[in-house]
Amino acid sequence: MRDRHGLLSAPISQVLLAMSLPNLVGMLTVLGFNLVDTFFISQLGTLPLAAISFTFPMTLVVASIAIGIGAGVATQLGRLIGSGNAARAKLFLGDALLLTFSLTALLALLGGALIDPLFSALGANAAALILIHQYMSVWYLGAPLLVLLMVGNQGLRATGDTGSPAKIMALAALINLILDPLLIFGLGPFPRLEIQGAAIASVASWVIALGLSGHLLLVKRKLIAWGGWSWQRIKHNWQQLALIARPATLMNLINPIFNALMMAILARMDLNAVAAFGAGTRVESILLLGVMALSSSLVPFIAQNLGANQPARAHQALMLSLKFVLVFQTLLYIPIALLAHPIATLFSSDPQVIEWLHLYILLLPLAYGPLGVVIIVATSLNAYHMPMASLTLNLCRLFLLMLPLAWLGAELFGVTGLLAALPLTNLVMGIGCYMLAKRLFSAPAPAKLSSV
Repeated sequence: MRDRHGLLSAPISQVLLAMSLPNLVGMLTVLGFNLVDTFFISQLGTLPLAAISFTFPMTLVVASIAIGIGAGVATQLGRLIGSGNAARAKLFLGDALLLTFSLTALLALLGGALIDPLFSALGANAAALILIHQYMSVWYLGAPLLVLLMVGNQGLRATGDTGSPAKIMALAALINLILDPLLIFGLGPFPRLEIQGAAIASVASWVIALGLSGHLLLVKRKLIAWGGWSWQRIKHNWQQLALIARPATLMNLINPIFNALMMAILARMDLNAVAAFGAGTRVESILLLGVMALSSSLVPFIAQNLGANQPARAHQALMLSLKFVLVFQTLLYIPIALLAHPIATLFSSDPQVIEWLHLYILLLPLAYGPLGVVIIVATSLNAYHMPMASLTLNLCRLFLLMLPLAWLGAELFGVTGLLAALPLTNLVMGIGCYMLAKRLFSAPAPAKLSSV
């Protein structure tokens, strides 16, 4: 594995653009799964839309574990490649994928056994629980495949190859798009499975995508090596992975926990608001695609440059990225504000759901520029081997600022007050993170971790 993609030598803006564009396509397809499911399920009525909205925090828990492990893989693999340890990098990736499958399989079994008590605690009523059980019982079966796919793709990105994962996920999204209406509405020879059909379509597309990704990793690129059942080596690699993956996973887990708390608060005020909030979070994920693609590119870029003792180049890339997201997300708000109502009507015909979703789309994107700064800085902290600082940053944002403000807003002004608290918090945290990035990351890079 060489620096074939110019992470250590080519102009920074050129490298980040070349890496981010395929990442953008890949993430668009991943988020397209959720958005497509939400759109088709919304055609079934407000109750199915509310039911699928209740599932978002739980599906995000699994995705957060994948993102956390993927951050550990991208960081450690990037540093090993940057320092010239290609053989050890292959062993590390193999051991990381073994841990990935083992953990997510156990989590899926536990989640499947606790569907009813978990979602009842979130505020789902008996009618919604029936639909949630139909969806999640299938979704959990495919969860280990999804996580393996996401982590494996991060391994490819750590080498600088962002194009292959994007193409694989684009194909998977196309398959999901075709199967969704067939299975949800029972078109042609297919049975009408409604909300369960959406889950089956997603799992089928993951199976195909994982097969393609596995072929690329194992056969074509030979990026994975298996050194036998050496517990000492496996344990060491898992410990190295955990240095980044554990706090990165915790950092990502607090987002679905926070969303679950928001759902619980809204469920006690208005079920229509739950449906709107669920659809709004899916719209938000699309509007933040540029930020997420760029942050995903920064991790291997910074990691490889730090591994090659080029901290100034890593810091320059970080600051360039922060300035870009501030400008881009601010300009993006103009068309979003103009199209807020038409977008809301895509997801529901219920006037109250449309009203709340319209308000969500008007308020939250106001601070997507500062939120982008928070995301970029938090992701970069992992590449700098400061994962606990990343975790602390997100805990402060969500639980010391946003949750109290959201609760106060809900008490004083209802749903409107809760929604207004979210962009206010992101604005404050965005300013603080920008100042942190200017001062903290300009210092010399931390010492390298031991080789795997």
